[in-house]
Amino acid sequence: MQLNIPTLLTLFRLILIPFFVVAFYLPSQYLWAPMVCAGIFVVAAITDWFDGFLARKWKQTTRFGAFLDPVADKVMVATALVLVCEYYHVWWISLPAATMIAREIIISALREWMAEIGKRSSVAVSWVAKVKTSAQMLALIGLLWRPNNIIEVLSFVLLYIAAVLTFWSMFQYLKASKADLLEP
Repeated sequence: MQLNIPTLLTLFRLILIPFFVVAFYLPSQYLWAPMVCAGIFVVAAITDWFDGFLARKWKQTTRFGAFLDPVADKVMVATALVLVCEYYHVWWISLPAATMIAREIIISALREWMAEIGKRSSVAVSWVAKVKTSAQMLALIGLLWRPNNIIEVLSFVLLYIAAVLTFWSMFQYLKASKADLLEP
């Protein structure tokens, strides 16, 4: 296994997860805890962008890094969605969160299967998925931090925008692989 700075950033993102969860569960007497929790999530999001940028710029892409990066992303986001669901404990937050987690599982399985048949490039990341990820990250930051009602409401709106884009991007991927999926 070749370790380089991009791969170390990805590993760092995984190491942040327990600290992120602990920060979320700090007692409510610590008024700064939601900001720290959201801050850890922001650091993870920044390292997600930065590790990919550096790997491409420095030509340091590795098989291990290519495997680990999406795993770290999905685990961090799924953890954040579960924590947000627990905090709000209402169906209208749990529904988009469950949708987003389900989409990630479906698309990950689809990409793995398409790679097995040599057609992974037909399910490459789309611009809709990138916009979805941005809306999702901003929503999660706001819902973890919760500094005031305006940020919270804006975050709810962004969560639903991300949920709509989740469906849109999933259907794009499924449409792109339809011929291969339905082939006898």
